[in-house]
Amino acid sequence: MKFECHVDINLPLLRVGELFDSEENIPKWQDGFKSFEHLSGEKGKAGAKAKIVYQQGKREIELIETILVYNIPHEFTGQYEHKSMTNTMRNIFTALSENETRWTAEIEYTKLNGFIVKLMAFLFPNMFKKQVQKWLNQFKAFAESEGV
Repeated sequence: MKFECHVDINLPLLRVGELFDSEENIPKWQDGFKSFEHLSGEKGKAGAKAKIVYQQGKREIELIETILVYNIPHEFTGQYEHKSMTNTMRNIFTALSENETRWTAEIEYTKLNGFIVKLMAFLFPNMFKKQVQKWLNQFKAFAESEGV
């Protein structure tokens, strides 16, 4: 399953990259975020791994992030592994003008484990896209409220 989302942010490319790249900012735009723990590799470099924990209702969800491409402010690509699925997310940041940046997120689910997850992906693929678009929109609101 593959899909793409985007949002236009009324800030310069460098500022968007700075806000996106800060671990401290994650809880300000990703609801359910609990923690980020660096596990291995050189932080901020391809190959680095981290554990990211989210609270979703009564469930705690752990993801292992592996950085595939780290070229902030232009691109950040990561692979995210969970017991139920694996996906890659390529984040591309493009300056539309001096004060406007487009964030395009390209997501590809490469592995779905278990009948329920496969069924949900088949029956409700927009559910996955809606969550990504929600976070992009929340990042836009957060970033624009922070300003330059």
